[in-house]
Parts: sequence; C-alpha cells; structure tokens
Amino acid sequence: MDGFDYWRLCDELTVVQAALLIAGCDPSVDSGYVEERRADQRPLGYEAAKTAISNALRRGSITGRVTPLYEYDPDFGRRRLDGSVEVTNSWVEVVSLRLWLAERGLKTGFFFPQASDSPDYLDPRHPRYAPKLAAAVRAWLATGNESAISGKSPNQALVKWLREHAAEFGLTDEDGKPNETGIEEAAKVANWQPTGGAPKTPG
Repeated sequence: MDGFDYWRLCDELTVVQAALLIAGCDPSVDSGYVEERRADQRPLGYEAAKTAISNALRRGSITGRVTPLYEYDPDFGRRRLDGSVEVTNSWVEVVSLRLWLAERGLKTGFFFPQASDSPDYLDPRHPRYAPKLAAAVRAWLATGNESAISGKSPNQALVKWLREHAAEFGLTDEDGKPNETGIEEAAKVANWQPTGGAPKTPG
C-alpha cells in the first residue's frame, strides 16, 4: 500500500484532511502546515473543498462534529463566532462525505478508488441507483442488434434477456426464481415497439 491507502482505514477525517484528500494530497505531509500558507499557495482545489465541506457540515448535509471558532472580546472575553467551523478540529464521517460527493457528481479520486465509467443510473454504488431502471436500460442495450431479436418481438427479446440476468438486478423471488411481474415491468419500459408487431425472421 502507498501512503494514501492507509487513509482508507479512517472512518472519520478532519475537514482539513478530507479537503486535502479530495485535492489529491497526502494529509500526512500537508495537514500540519497547509492552513499556515496563504490561500494562493495552498494545493489546487483545497480551498474550495474545505469551504464546501465546512458549509455542508454546518448545515447537516454531511454527518460529523463541528467545533466552532472563538475570538477574544475585551468586554465579554472568549466569544464563539456564529456559523464558524474550526477546520482542524471539526470531523466528518467518511461514508456521509462520500455520498455527499457522489450527489454532486464527484465520483473519482481518493474517495472512489473503484470509480465506474458507467452513467450514474447504472452504477450500483450511486445513492439513487434504481435496479429496475438499470435492468431496463441494460436489456435495451443488449437487444440492440438483429441477432438478439431474430424471430422474436422486441418484448420477447427483452423478457428473455431479463430472465437470464434477473439475479443481477434483484428481479428474483425468495427462491431465486425470476420475478415475472418485475421483469414484465422492466421490459415494458425498455420496449421500443410497445404497440406490438410481427417478430422479425432471419433474412
């Protein structure tokens, strides 16, 4: 494993650590002094990531613990700054952070080591992944050539493919048998000839 891989063991990260990892930097090297630099000397993307994470954490869009900033007031002593986030001592939960990133279309880099090239609606790791929708799209793609529908109507070809791949999309019952209702619904969505028609025969 390289230095980055060990950070995958963490369930929680400080805002600084998370922002550095998003920016492609190793917190082991940079977290100790990055905040001491001027903003224009910090890693590319770090400042934006830190600001976005802090705001999301403060709003509750990311789960974690917020430590506020304080200032000294000559009249009232130590005073908490409303809406502030002390980024070196505020923590985010990695699972929540990953979901938040995915919702914003950021699905590559450190937090997505097995990033998929598939569209969001075909990616099982996406928080809004819908198996039946994915099944319909996959079936539509798989029956796009003449050989796949030879001698069959589009609906028949789609149903056949969906039955063969039912387990991949949760279209099975408790005994592992294809769920015919779910398969018919997915086929109906993917069917490009819903009014029917004579099956194509080999020419």
